[in-house]
Amino acid sequence: MTKIRPIKVLPLAIIVALGTGLLYLHHWLTLSHPLLHGEVKIKGLKAPVEIYRDPFGMPHIYARNPHDLFFAQGYVMAQDRLWQMDLLRRLGEGRLAEIFGEKALEMDLFVRTIGLGRQIQQDLQALSEESEAAIEAFSKGVNTFIETHKDRLPLEFRILGYRPRPWYPQHSLAISKFISLILARNAASEILRAQLFCRVGTLKAAELLPPYRPKKTLLNFAKKNQGHTYNIHFSSTGEGSNNWVVDGTKSTTGAPLLANDPHLGVFVPSIWYENHLEGGGYRVAGASFPGTPGVVIGHNEGIAWGVTNMEADVQDLYQERVCTHNPYLYLYKGKWKRMKVVKEEIWVKGRRDPVILEVRLSCHGPLIDHLIPGLTQPLALRWTSLEETSDELLAFLMLNRAQNWKDFTNALSYYKGIPQNFVYADKDGNIGYWGAGRIPIRSSEFGLYPADGASGKYEWIGYIPFEQLPHLYNPPQHFIATANNNPLRDNYPYYIGLEWAPPFRIRRIVELLQRKERLSIEDFQEIQRDVFSIPAQVLTPYLLKLDPSNSRVQEAQAYLRKWDFRFTPDSVPATIYQMTLLHLLRKTFGDELAELLPRYLNVRYGPLNSPHQRGIELLLKIINDHTNPWFDDVRTTARENRDDILLLSLQGALEELRKRLGPEMEQWQWGRLHRCRFRHPLGEKWPLNYLFNPSPVPLAGEKYTINHAGFDPLLPFTVNTIASYRQIIDLRNFSRSMCVHSLGQSGHPLHPHYRDLLPLWSEGRYHPIYFSKKDIQAHSLHLLRLIPQD
Repeated sequence: MTKIRPIKVLPLAIIVALGTGLLYLHHWLTLSHPLLHGEVKIKGLKAPVEIYRDPFGMPHIYARNPHDLFFAQGYVMAQDRLWQMDLLRRLGEGRLAEIFGEKALEMDLFVRTIGLGRQIQQDLQALSEESEAAIEAFSKGVNTFIETHKDRLPLEFRILGYRPRPWYPQHSLAISKFISLILARNAASEILRAQLFCRVGTLKAAELLPPYRPKKTLLNFAKKNQGHTYNIHFSSTGEGSNNWVVDGTKSTTGAPLLANDPHLGVFVPSIWYENHLEGGGYRVAGASFPGTPGVVIGHNEGIAWGVTNMEADVQDLYQERVCTHNPYLYLYKGKWKRMKVVKEEIWVKGRRDPVILEVRLSCHGPLIDHLIPGLTQPLALRWTSLEETSDELLAFLMLNRAQNWKDFTNALSYYKGIPQNFVYADKDGNIGYWGAGRIPIRSSEFGLYPADGASGKYEWIGYIPFEQLPHLYNPPQHFIATANNNPLRDNYPYYIGLEWAPPFRIRRIVELLQRKERLSIEDFQEIQRDVFSIPAQVLTPYLLKLDPSNSRVQEAQAYLRKWDFRFTPDSVPATIYQMTLLHLLRKTFGDELAELLPRYLNVRYGPLNSPHQRGIELLLKIINDHTNPWFDDVRTTARENRDDILLLSLQGALEELRKRLGPEMEQWQWGRLHRCRFRHPLGEKWPLNYLFNPSPVPLAGEKYTINHAGFDPLLPFTVNTIASYRQIIDLRNFSRSMCVHSLGQSGHPLHPHYRDLLPLWSEGRYHPIYFSKKDIQAHSLHLLRLIPQD
């Protein structure tokens, strides 16, 4: 009888056990992957719905009525992005700490203080019948998915150990309000102006952030807070966007072409969700925010549109005079008024009892000084999004169905959200632009710094009428472009704002649009991919004029001399220039701004969004002045000039690059430093980082190129703002339209569509937007039918 040797059985048992364990782990990790093919019986539908999925994971939803269309949109979004939707509604409601604990409490305190949730409840009551019907149907679709997938929830719910609450209409509104919050930046500018005034005085402050009109109230504010650096933080949200449109006389197709690429922070999953909705009077395709019904950017069968942030001044800060004996009384127009007091209950994971937040509100808005340690002056925030009710959803529903310019402008007249630049094109060959949103009319032009709240002299007296907002229709130059730039004519009668983005992107876009008599879709792609830097073109010649102090400087100048000023991933001179620029900004302004330098260089003011960086504009303005006082280092007894600072900056940059990338200059490619790192909220630690975080990718471009890829000046050069979505729409043939966003349609790790768009996006490529049912059926990989259940 043959004996079985135990020593051979043991390894086999281990292999079987490991294999079984790995199979179970894979099953557990992919348990939530949605059903994309077949039939599902659904309660709540009125008629069958078809959902085709194309090779890129984009759902094409066909319904027979509006209720079923938005029901299915909610169901499909929940299939792909349920945990992200839950995260976004928590951001808008101030309920992050419930799942993340103490580290999320500051953000919750901010959101609860300013009162997004309180405003959402008012907006909910003011919804039109159409908006209410759409958002109710959408919510029912989400809830149907939640109820039928309780044992197959997305991985994040299982890791964090909680279940999603039912979805209500206010949750979609919370997401829209949060998006508005991350696009508003004026309050931070007012604080920065106040601090700059105290730090460097009136004249230099006026150069740093023009125009500048110092007031007594500003001085009182700044003196009390001149040395404080705000340290509350939440993740980067982005800066800028591009859109442009040409009419048929300037396109090779003979019909309009329209392009758009909004710039936002780096989100995992992507902040955009591509979908196509058809039925019940809708036939629209494009990008939506997860958790919200309808389409935000895209086209229907008659028109196309794109959106950029208008950068209008919609926030003001007021210094309130609070009674020293009673913190609930404040002075207003010579009389003591009682503040409104709201108490918010915030539950924090790991705490037994909730945090009780007391919010005081003056007639101007919530007092926010308690959010910023060291700020002793009571400060109230006024913001258009907290003033009156609005129904932005109705505007987008009407926009999704609009067929002509009249429909388009009528839809935008209902848009009262954060002001945006909407560009337009239609099948009849027309193009246009309208700056839409609620912009206050001020009784005094004071929106640049904190105002005296007690006097009553600095109130809002209404909003700019829709008909008088900036707009264009079929202009003689045959194109329209916006890039967060100043859109106003010289004699425009209203103050809109002064926080425009630096003009480099818009100048380059216009230059490229004017370069050719007619432009093709391929030309539009090249423009969106363009990485030519106007600041580099201006500053580099001054580096080449420097007397080389050593062979390393000579070698660097040799690279710069051959440079075409394009930030491609393989460019060595781009790396040398960008590191030198960083050192130059620090050495030019750091001696006088000290701890304010990071704020001036576009680092966030705690919970408040940062203003656009202005240092580069001032630098370009003074670079031709060899002895400009800004170049003198006030900390030394010598009198430094431009070339002294330029040489020190170049030398410092070369030394830092040597330490970071090695001694061989030929190895200093831009893509080695300039990388986009995708960080999922659960991907901070091993091993979840390998599961949730897509691999970093080198990116072309920089902050001031059309192909935008900005970074935090204190954490160079990790990308934190990107062209989050790109689209190009052909009004001659919608089947030739294309788009791409940064990662993928799915929010489920290990799913084929979790990160499949990343190579396309990072390389500046696109995928088609299938629009005709024939094309969709020809290219779709899956068909899911939702059948009404009796």
